[in-house]
Amino acid sequence: MKIPDPALLLPSDTAKLVDTADTAEHPDVWVYRYQEAATGWRFSIATCAPPGSGKLSLGGFRIATEERTSSPGFDSDREAIGLSIGMDEKVRWSRLLGISGPLARRHSASVVGGKCVLHPTPDARMGQHNDSALLDFAIGCLQDAESRGGFSIITGQDLGHGIMSDGATSSLHYLNARFKGSVVADTSKPTGEGNFVLLSAMLRALDIPLAHATVGLIGCGNVGTRVLSRLRDAGANLLAMDSSATRRAEIEAMGIRCVAPIDKAALLSAPIDAAVVNAAGGSLDRASIALIAANPRLQVVCGSENLAMPDGVAGVEALRVAKKAYAPTELGGMMGYLTALEEYLARAAGVPFDVDTMVAAASHMSDPIDAAMQELREHDFAISFDAALRTVCARV
Repeated sequence: MKIPDPALLLPSDTAKLVDTADTAEHPDVWVYRYQEAATGWRFSIATCAPPGSGKLSLGGFRIATEERTSSPGFDSDREAIGLSIGMDEKVRWSRLLGISGPLARRHSASVVGGKCVLHPTPDARMGQHNDSALLDFAIGCLQDAESRGGFSIITGQDLGHGIMSDGATSSLHYLNARFKGSVVADTSKPTGEGNFVLLSAMLRALDIPLAHATVGLIGCGNVGTRVLSRLRDAGANLLAMDSSATRRAEIEAMGIRCVAPIDKAALLSAPIDAAVVNAAGGSLDRASIALIAANPRLQVVCGSENLAMPDGVAGVEALRVAKKAYAPTELGGMMGYLTALEEYLARAAGVPFDVDTMVAAASHMSDPIDAAMQELREHDFAISFDAALRTVCARV
């Protein structure tokens, strides 16, 4: 398949497509948009790497799910831009906290956020007859964008992947065998651990032991299930929500109540101490934030969901005014990007990669999170958790 020339969206173009008012900084974002005329496939490669910079652009490869593509106003450019900005914030958090894998420490200055969002046709989703052709198209686009843009793309698991139509090959392994920037490590393991360490430290600072805590989990996919397992082992009382009936049944079989999204309001109104969001996006919408703010017991909101808060600054401020500690989901999700980066660097250096080193690295989040919560309490929520953590890190 011949790869079409992309449309290049400059930072002046991309800034008009998303609201960046809620980001700590306003990174420039470039988009290489590829449109396949015969099939209608569209691939948006967003990056904070300036052309010719040689930067490492890191962010997941998303095959937009039906749930996403059917949502009002979906646009692959807009989604990729917003996700790349969030990824760049994860990069900044890891630098600020000094957390990385052993190989990444030497490359942290070269890393920026990015994201790849592929909008397929129904016949090309994973498991359908045109899935390999779709991935071949995407691989050609990735290689072309690297060549044109003068930067390197590193991308791993995200939404939309699965077993292909041959019944045996996973889409991630198909990509990994054909594109040097594709990594296959299960980033859900260190990401789930990062979620757990973050939540544990926030609750500990509020004098709430995990064994006495009740936690509401919104989204129990790969990451959410790992958080659930760690919390259950720690003795926490759990409530859960997931959109998959199969997953709900699996969680109910563990003796944990798991509801469908239609019951989300009831979960957020229940006597829980914390809400952890790891769904497909938009969990912290205006209605949900109002319920959290009105819940007298709920004190902590965290997780690693991408694009979790549509209202941005307004949502963060509403939670602060209600004296709820909200940890940005980019902070909760940074272990995933660090794992993908570490695997890529290990592969390039020809050395073994051990995902458990990244699980161990997540433990280093605990002390600064605890200190930030103490700072937040001392200021009686006159500042946000985000600001408190930045203050703590600046003192080190």
